[in-house]
Amino acid sequence: MIDVEIEDAAWTAALPDAVAITRAAAQAALNSEGADGEGVTLLLADDAAVRELNLRFRDQDKPTNVLSFPAPPNPERFLGDVALAYGVCAREAAEQGKPLVHHLQHLVAHGVLHLLGYDHMNDDEAEAMEGLERQVLAGLGVPDPYAAGEGDHDHRP
Repeated sequence: MIDVEIEDAAWTAALPDAVAITRAAAQAALNSEGADGEGVTLLLADDAAVRELNLRFRDQDKPTNVLSFPAPPNPERFLGDVALAYGVCAREAAEQGKPLVHHLQHLVAHGVLHLLGYDHMNDDEAEAMEGLERQVLAGLGVPDPYAAGEGDHDHRP
């Protein structure tokens, strides 16, 4: 089950189909790993809410584009939560010259892949995760987010 919660109306003002877009990207990421029966919750929030989560759980007092919170193993097959900050995502999309819809799809896939155990703390991990992101996004008709250096989101330490 994929649950999408809209906390910031700016998401649906900019993307009236934000819920469907978000669900489709999450489902594509889950399907890529054969986890199509797993559950996730996606929170489309504002920068202040994500900043608070980032401070509370990562000791970083700033908003970020996407945060993933894996759940402990459970019989319900719930993988965890992903939160996205509208202002950060919209600004990044504009700076990178890409549609917000594509950036949202990318960050949702990225967040869900974190819930599935992928990371990017070193070059090998980043290469594997980025390759899977490209594959998921290609299936959604989204261009390569890493072309020409685009798509940076605090990848490596």
